[in-house]
This record gives sequence, C-alpha cells and structure tokens, in this order.
Amino acid sequence: MMALARARDVAFVRFRVPDLEVMRSFLEDFGMVVAGQDENALFMRGHGTAPFLHVSERGEAGFIGFGIWIDDEGEFEQLARSEGLSPEQSIEPGGGRILRLTDPDGYQVEVLCGQRAVDPLPVPEHVPWNQGSTYPRTAFPRRVGRRPSHVLRLGHVVVAVTSFATSEAWYKDRFGFLTSDEIRPTPQAPAMGAFMRCDRGEDTCDHHTLFLVERPGGPGFIHSAFEVADLDDLMAGHEHLKATGRDHFWGVGRHLLGSQVFDYWKDPWGHEIEHWTDGDQLPAVHEAGAGSIEDLLGVQWGMKMPGGLG
Repeated sequence: MMALARARDVAFVRFRVPDLEVMRSFLEDFGMVVAGQDENALFMRGHGTAPFLHVSERGEAGFIGFGIWIDDEGEFEQLARSEGLSPEQSIEPGGGRILRLTDPDGYQVEVLCGQRAVDPLPVPEHVPWNQGSTYPRTAFPRRVGRRPSHVLRLGHVVVAVTSFATSEAWYKDRFGFLTSDEIRPTPQAPAMGAFMRCDRGEDTCDHHTLFLVERPGGPGFIHSAFEVADLDDLMAGHEHLKATGRDHFWGVGRHLLGSQVFDYWKDPWGHEIEHWTDGDQLPAVHEAGAGSIEDLLGVQWGMKMPGGLG
C-alpha cells in the first residue's frame, strides 16, 4: 500500500507549561531565539529557515504533539480527504495550511503545507580540524567561547506508544516513513520499536525523523532532538548550560544507531531535549537494519544512558 503523503521532515514540538518566561529563559540558554510571544503562547525558532521549532502554550505542564511538513499539495489534499478533514489556514508564524490529526495514543500531529520559510540567523564559521596527518588549520588559533549552542533545526521526535505495530502502520500509511533500524528484544521477537526516516527518494535524510517504541512504562513523550552547528558548538552549549545550572541528563557521547554525537538535558518541567551533531544520512534505498535493546541504549563512546527505557 502506498502512503497517502510523504513527510519532508518534522517541523516543531508543542507543549503546555505553566510559566512561559521560565521556558523562554531555558530555551534561550539551549540555543533558540524568540519567534513570537503573547500571554498564551511562546514560539521559539532556531538559526535555520523554519519559522519556529518549539511551541509552549500556557497550561498544565505536558506534551501535546508535533508537526510534520508535507511539500506536495496534491498529497496534502489526499490526506485531508482520507481523514475527512478540511485544511485550515495557520495563524502561527510562517502561515501555511494545516491539518490536525490525532494518532493512536492521542498525540496531536499537525500537518503543514505551504509554510513560509524565514531568513537564517548567523552561526559560527566552520573552522577545519587538524587531525591525523592532515593540517588545514594553520596560523589560525581555535577559540570557542562559553555561550549557548546555535540550534539549527528540529531533527527528530521520540515517543513511547501502546502498540508499536499499530502506531508504525498509522504513521507509515499517512506519511510514508521508512524504517532505518528496528529494535527487537531478541533476534526472533517481534519489533518493539523502530527508527524511521522520511522518504526523499535519492536525496538523503537523517537516520531517524521519528522513533516509536513500546516500553514497560507505557506511552508518553521521551525526547525531542535539535541539530546544532558542529561539535565545538555542542560542547560550548554544554558548558553554558552547566554554568547556568540547567538539569543535565545524558552525554556527551556518540550513539550507535544513527551515530550522532549527543547531549541530553531536561527542561524546567522534566521533558528531555537533545543537542546533536554529525548524524548518519541515508537515501530511500538504504536497507532496514535491526538492533537490540543494548544497541539502542549503547554508546560508541561517552556517558552510558542512565535509567534505561523507563
């Protein structure tokens, strides 16, 4: 069965929080910039071209859902008809048309088409590394200040689900996600989760855009992950967040599945949020792999994951 539409990427995450100013302060320390704010909502952007990446609505703390971009208007209309929905005009930064879906676990999935991009913001220059027998940086000292990272974009969203098989089918049927790596408790057991990426044909995509997992603790938000400029930028942000007393969770290290260098923090209400850089890029034809729980939680180097899947 062909998917109704093909996702280009995840667009944003949406939360409720009781204090917008507290969230704003944290996200600025994390490396985002205010895109808009009123008494009821806060929109934060990165240094890339997305109008916003993170939304906080005033209310009792909790995860609401996330956005998905679809480029093809015909596919967007086809999805709307299949869901029995009429597209609305978005009044949030960047505009565009929007469909509001609810997945099998009640997460809100907002589908955007035609959202306007914004001009990117400045990021640090990429200075080459002297390593091995190659020394491109000569007579140019490397200086990395202690400052927030420069968040570029939202890379992926991770949620726990009641039934992996049900949720996997729901997302693949609507958005054409491709499996990069399944997670199996044993080689013969059914998959309990999967790293899934967008289908961009010959163009490459992040190893995972969405990770769904069926875990002992039941459904719930796990984390959102934001790409930063490079390794120096990630480490500068790490030192800045430590100096400002933010709640560190896991890192720095390099994942096995996806290969990213990662650094996880918690926002003021305990939601996990990740800085990452140097992740794998895959074309649509790349064959799916399979990994164990040890592969999922393991690192190639760096801090081991505290606590497991929960």
